[in-house]
Amino acid sequence: MTTESNDEKNNYSLENENTQENSLLQEMNLLEHLEELRKRIIYVVIFLIISCIFIGIFISELMQKIFLAPALEANLTLQNLLPFGQPFLYFKVILASATILTTPFFLYQFWKFIAPALYENEKKWIGLATFFTTFCFATGIIFSYFILIPSMLKFAANFGSDLIANNIDVNEYFGFISIILIATGSVFELPMISFILTKIGLINSKTLGKYRRHAIIFILILAAVLTPTPDPISQLIFAAPIFILYEISIFISFLAIKRKKT
Repeated sequence: MTTESNDEKNNYSLENENTQENSLLQEMNLLEHLEELRKRIIYVVIFLIISCIFIGIFISELMQKIFLAPALEANLTLQNLLPFGQPFLYFKVILASATILTTPFFLYQFWKFIAPALYENEKKWIGLATFFTTFCFATGIIFSYFILIPSMLKFAANFGSDLIANNIDVNEYFGFISIILIATGSVFELPMISFILTKIGLINSKTLGKYRRHAIIFILILAAVLTPTPDPISQLIFAAPIFILYEISIFISFLAIKRKKT
């Protein structure tokens, strides 16, 4: 009896030691992950600060050649109505531009953090999804900046009475530009959204084709809401690419289903 009792005690103590060791290893792994995450965040913050400094050096050229260019081409007069309006405006432009520069670096650091926990096929799909998501968003921003925004501003400058001067607050102009860029970039994510929803089984190409007419009506309403000007030309300029994106989404959904079956 004494021998059996001692064996049970030894087994129990060994189990406790193993449990404590496993718990300690889990805590160490968690601390290592948190330390790795903290390191990645610090890298991103440092890169953002350096980007702000870099943008600040060339802020005059950035303001004239990029930020103010659409308004100048439309012959709009921008004015500042706040005591510290221009300093705040410059700060917002610097921060927004630095954030855009930092985004690829942020995605890289995020990838380095999660990659060790992924399988090879998961790495492949996430890498492709990240690339095409970034590409679609960037395409939307380029389309918005070079086509949509100039047409909207020209309409705003030429519409109305000659007795009313179109003097626009520069901070309102910044908000307008930002909203249109983000909205257009988000809308251009439609093919990627279609691909993801098809992959998880929520939609398919037949469903998208079936509701094409409903989508056209919705796109026209969306263009009317997101386009600040009542100009039908600007609304059509905004809506036409969405029609094309919807058709591309149907094709991508079809390919996703076909690949899934094979």
